[in-house]
This record gives sequence, C-alpha cells and structure tokens, in this order.
Amino acid sequence: MDSMNQKIDIQILDTDLDSSVVEAFVTNDDCGGIVTFIGTVRNQTKGKKVVRLEFESYVPMAIKEMTKIAQHILEHYPAQRVAIHHRIGVLPIKGIAVIIGVACPHRKDAFAACQYAIDTLKQTVPIWKKEIFEDGEVWVAAHP
Repeated sequence: MDSMNQKIDIQILDTDLDSSVVEAFVTNDDCGGIVTFIGTVRNQTKGKKVVRLEFESYVPMAIKEMTKIAQHILEHYPAQRVAIHHRIGVLPIKGIAVIIGVACPHRKDAFAACQYAIDTLKQTVPIWKKEIFEDGEVWVAAHP
C-alpha cells in the first residue's frame, strides 16, 4: 500500500456507521483541525413525512470515485488523513447515511476539505437514495 492510501479510509457498508471509527482513523499528532460531517436521515422532505431511506450503489465505481475525492483532498489541501464511509440499504429516521472525516493542521482547511468531500460525493458518486413517504416513494437523483 502506498503512503497516500495509508492516509485514506473509504468504505461502503450495509451495517451501521460509527463516527468513532472515522475519528480514530483521521486523528493524528500533526493535525489540530479535525472536522467530521455526519449525514443522517431526517423525518421530512419538503413538508412530506419521511418513513425511511433506502440507498443503493454501484459499489466498485463508488469506491473508485470516493477514493478520487480523498486523493484530491490530500493533493489540494494540507490534509493528513481523509475517511469517507457511506451506508447502503435501509435506514430509519436518525440513521447515519454518511460520515466524512478530514484532519488538517488547522481548522479552516479541515472545514473546506470536508465541504469539498460531501459536495463532490453528492455530485459524482454512484449512490442512489430512495425516500419512502407515508403515501409513496421517490428516487432522488443528485447526479446522472
């Protein structure tokens, strides 16, 4: 494993995500700024009550695209470590769908890198979300 890959942790899981795993991976002595983004399932969208979400993915390509995001962060921000974990399958309200952790020497860069990661993930990674409402369901397509 090359040194860049030792700084990256990418996972797509069909089991519950754990923010302590992400934080443990990114924490290191060189960094004073650790930003963790946790995306959870909310109970409504546009005024409609959400019952649950279902996520599907083309996992090999999703891993590849998530790795590209992490590599971009390591190359363009002073980040030392990046972790991106995404959940697939059925998630209840308050369930954790995604966790992103970035460690940089300073907080400003860590926030910017984490923002880049979640924004880019939503645009480029082949993970699809179905919102299940009390009266129906809809696939949410954030990207082609």
